[in-house]
Parts: sequence; C-alpha cells; structure tokens
Amino acid sequence: MMFLLLSLMLASCAASPQDLSGKMFNFPQQTKTAHVKLTTSRVTLTSATLCHRSFTDLKRDHALLSMSTQSQSNAFLIFWDNAHKEMEHHVIDQKIEYGWCDYKPNTWHSICTTWDSTSGIAQLWFDGQPSSRRFITTGTISGTTITVLGQEQDVHGGGFDLQQSFVGMMSDVHMWDYTLSACEIQKYMDELNFTPGNVLNWSALEFQIIGRVLIENKQMTCH
Repeated sequence: MMFLLLSLMLASCAASPQDLSGKMFNFPQQTKTAHVKLTTSRVTLTSATLCHRSFTDLKRDHALLSMSTQSQSNAFLIFWDNAHKEMEHHVIDQKIEYGWCDYKPNTWHSICTTWDSTSGIAQLWFDGQPSSRRFITTGTISGTTITVLGQEQDVHGGGFDLQQSFVGMMSDVHMWDYTLSACEIQKYMDELNFTPGNVLNWSALEFQIIGRVLIENKQMTCH
C-alpha cells in the first residue's frame, strides 16, 4: 500500500488545467527520469515565443525546456552549454548560440526566446536584455509534439541523459504561437500585467509530473 501511494505521488497527473501563479516546480535531484510533461494547445507552430524563469546552481550542461516531434528531436529547445558558457536556442533541429549571457548560479533568471518562421529570425531576451536578431531557420513545427521541463529529448518523448537534466526551480512558463513585441516581453521580465501564453499558460497549465518533482510556493528574496 505504501509503495502504491508513493508511486501515485511520484507520477501524478493533472486532470484539468491548474493555476500555478505564485508556485514553482522544484527539481530537487539529478535523475534521468524526473520531468514535467506539458500539454500544449497547438499542434502546429509557424512562430513562437517562450518565456520562463529558472534558478539553479548546476555547473554542467542542462536543458530548460525541450519540445520534440516524431521527426524533430529538437523542434524547440532551450539549453545551457556549460563548456562554452552559451545559451542555445534550437528550432527545427537548427541552433543559435548566445555567449554573452551572465548565467549566474543561485539566481532567478528570466529568459524569453522568439522565432518567426516567415523570416527565420530568432532572438533571445535574458534578464531584460535583448540579443541581436539572427537567422535560425524557416519552416513549421508540426505533428504530435511532446514538451517537457527538466530533461532533454534525444528521441521523441525520451532518450534522457542524466548529465543534461535540470536541477533547481522553474516558474512562470508561458508560450505563444506568435512573436511577442519588445514591450510585452519587458512586461513579462518586470512581472507586470502581460497577455498570458496561448500555447502554454502558467495560470492555466495542463501537465503531468513524472518522478520526484515538487510543486512549491515560489521562493523570493526578502527585502
């Protein structure tokens, strides 16, 4: 009975969207299994903006969000390359590296990435600072998508690597099927009123927790 209860705790599923305002996911240990599987409201993306906040003390590579399709393991991926000290943005198995991010440990960071399929232009916003607007790829993300927090998918829905897992806290995950304006992104960065994501919405999030991932009140620095 205790084993059954533990199994239910470690593999819980949200039957309906939950409002996680003021909450965070805590990934408390390094594993190659624990992750949060997110249900997206779109099966085709021709443009996208993804925003989230994260906190970690990892000094190795790790994935922040990984979206895959059956034909594209890195359909949309945000990844920290520790060896080169670069934030990587992957779209349709193409990538851009941003080497200027001051990715300090034990600090909350706000990260947004945009991509427009018509122009192929992508951009990173890191703690309120925009990157240059660079070409990554044109095309469409289509088919059955699997989107996870905490692991990097080498194959559709799996292929997780212990040394690429995320350990730390994550909050305020939003995704839109269009590129947000600079003004809207700044509102997100400053935690002001902004239009919630229409693909992923932290205040109405449908998700499944697999393994030891906790939902806790978001920790903020007291002044």
